[in-house]
Formats: sequence, structure tokens, C-alpha cells
Amino acid sequence: MGKRLEAVEKTLDRQKLYTLENGAALLKKHATAKFDETAELHIRLGIDPKQSDQQVRGTINLPHGTGKTKRVAVVAKGEKQKEAQSAGADAIGADDLIEKISKGFMDFDVLVATPDVMRELSKLGKILGPRGLMPNPKSGTVTFEVANAVKELKAGRVEFKADDSGIVHLAIGKASFPEASLVGNARTILEAIVKAKPSSSKGVYLKSITLSSTMGPGIHLDPAQKY
Repeated sequence: MGKRLEAVEKTLDRQKLYTLENGAALLKKHATAKFDETAELHIRLGIDPKQSDQQVRGTINLPHGTGKTKRVAVVAKGEKQKEAQSAGADAIGADDLIEKISKGFMDFDVLVATPDVMRELSKLGKILGPRGLMPNPKSGTVTFEVANAVKELKAGRVEFKADDSGIVHLAIGKASFPEASLVGNARTILEAIVKAKPSSSKGVYLKSITLSSTMGPGIHLDPAQKY
């Protein structure tokens, strides 16, 4: 542990579970890197991710955005391409864009597609799948509502999903955000995760919640706080 983190650790009570509001204040206080650190939320859930009926996944619109404008590519045909363009998509096409991606084009953060092109796009599963870029109806990226999808993604729509250990990792903004914005984004995410609790999950659902910045310490929040 470096001297900076050692000094930071001395200011934290490791036996204490902080409120979300206090946690946001501490995150900002300790985000002292020379760049605008990302604020992150890590939630350990009381689920068995190996069970198909205990998957926790969804999308949510962060009220204060993520602090990063996503590059959105759209695979669609005809009028849907015009809708994508008017909504501000960064790359648009049909078979031509699919071919371009197959040859290595990856200048986008999210890929949106209309249902009628998924058959052709699915051929790129080995390219897009490992990168988490394959459009999926559950994440709202396979849709005929192209304009709405592009606008929401650029405004701050994010996807959450529990990993193989039952933990959700998600960026909730930047350390430069006002405390109220960090709290608002975090609360929105936690409320969505609580609503997504599988009916087959028994016992404690929110096991632990940790708030941190890219280079900062983990701040343990009280999972019993009402969200």
C-alpha cells in the first residue's frame, strides 16, 4: 500500500458501516488522483448465480448521467438509419457496418440493432460476445425504437448484471460530481437491484455494498439502510 492510501486508511473506521450520503462525501474527499476518478459501486448479493432463476440483470437510466458520453453504433435498415442519425448515433449502417466490424472496427461503446438484422449480426458473436457488445433484448439494445435507445444510452442508461460471484460492479459517475448526484445515481441503482431480487433468493439479499473511486479506498456502506 502506498503512502497516500496509508494516510487515507487512517481516516476511515473499518469497523463502521457508512450511510450512502457519508460514503459519497468520503469518496470525494479521498479521490486525490491527478485525473477525474470514476466512482464505482460494488454490491454483493445473496443469490446463487449458477441458478437460472437467480439471475439479476437489468437496465437503468442514471438521473445524473455517468460523466462519460458513450459512442453508440447502430445496425439497422432504411428509415431506422435516419432515426439513428437524428438521435446522434456515432456509427450507422447495415450489412456494410457488419462487414466493417468483422474486419476490426470497434470504435463504439454500445451496439444497438433492430430485430430484423440480428440474424446477420449474430454471425459476429465470437467478436462481439467476449467484449460484451452483442446487442440483447434484455439490455434494450435490440429494438425498433432506435432513436429512444440512442438518446437514453447517451444520456446515461447503463446495464447492471451480477457476475459469477453474485456481485454487481457499476460505475455511478465521476469523483467530480456533486455529492447529491453521486447519491442520486447510487440510490437509483440500488432501488433497481432491490426490485430485481429473484423470488427464489432467500435470506439476506444485499450482503455488502462498497463505494470507491478508481484510486481510492473501499468505503463500506450499510446494506440495511433503506433503498
